[in-house]
Amino acid sequence: MFGGNMQGMMKKVQKMQKEMQKLQEDLKKRTVEVTVGGGALVVVMNGEKMLEAVHIDKNISVEDDMEMLEDLFLAAVNEANRKIDELTAKEMGKITGGMNIPGLF
Repeated sequence: MFGGNMQGMMKKVQKMQKEMQKLQEDLKKRTVEVTVGGGALVVVMNGEKMLEAVHIDKNISVEDDMEMLEDLFLAAVNEANRKIDELTAKEMGKITGGMNIPGLF
């Protein structure tokens, strides 16, 4: 019924799957860095959404304002997660041609 068109489409899909797998491996190695509080706190997160580093400015007094530091940490981690999602969507979009494929990533 579909003949050569179906076979050609299957080859394209297989190629796209390979490219996506390669990209997913590449994204695992990438990192994003987020700075909050005017440099008071920096977090580095990889593409697997694992924190790789946290830096707290030595001039921050943890004893004086633990709540502020906790808020900064939450903000930084949430922003890093958002940036990883954005990076993943952007890179996957290059492969999928902007098609939104549910459950893909």
